[in-house]
Amino acid sequence: MAQAAAARLITKIVDAQAARGHASVVLTGGRNGNGLLAALAGAPARDAVDWSRLDLWWGDERFLPEGDPERNVTQAREALLDSVPLDPSRVHAMPASDGPHGGDVEAAAASYAAELAAAAGPEDHGPVPVFDVLMLGVGPDTHVASLFPELPAVRETERTVVGVHGAPKPPPVRVTLTLPAIRAAREVWLLAAGEDKAEAAAIALSGAGEIQAPAAGAYGRGRTLWLLDAAAASQLPRDLYPPASA
Repeated sequence: MAQAAAARLITKIVDAQAARGHASVVLTGGRNGNGLLAALAGAPARDAVDWSRLDLWWGDERFLPEGDPERNVTQAREALLDSVPLDPSRVHAMPASDGPHGGDVEAAAASYAAELAAAAGPEDHGPVPVFDVLMLGVGPDTHVASLFPELPAVRETERTVVGVHGAPKPPPVRVTLTLPAIRAAREVWLLAAGEDKAEAAAIALSGAGEIQAPAAGAYGRGRTLWLLDAAAASQLPRDLYPPASA
């Protein structure tokens, strides 16, 4: 799944850069997100991307000190970012807990929302840029980014970035994009691999509500793509399977 998604992402970035001169991608952490980045690092076609004309954002971040090995940006740098010629000014990491906002996660979230708003142009018609691809890992509980079932962040309808307190998986304090920000993307890709993701994928794709199953509320303006391996797809309703080719 990671290799297939990486190949697809390279194509999408190259196409966007050919059309508009630049591309923007929102990265996700976790097992599946980091697996994709590692696959991208090893892909022969990675040099087709003009890395200097790529904007990178994050869907969520663990509110920990800069350089902490649990931070998504730290893991992304190790998996891919340090090995490609990115423009540092176009790598938009979420604030750390020892940054200018200290331990104030709400101020950190507001700062990232302001950074997104500053990057949005008139053509975006909103408070965030229209991302070319926004990637999300799907948790076994159907969470995406740091939007967990029933918690306040998944109910947010106005702000684009919020602080999260009391997340059910450590660390409890996080920064996350909200569903309105996620839905600004041209394409949203949901990544799930492994048997532990099978029930979540089935729930989210069977008409569940977004408050109970946040993954169900993650969709793009033009396209929503679920990228699953066979194990993660094992509980999907049969009517979601593509028809067999002749």
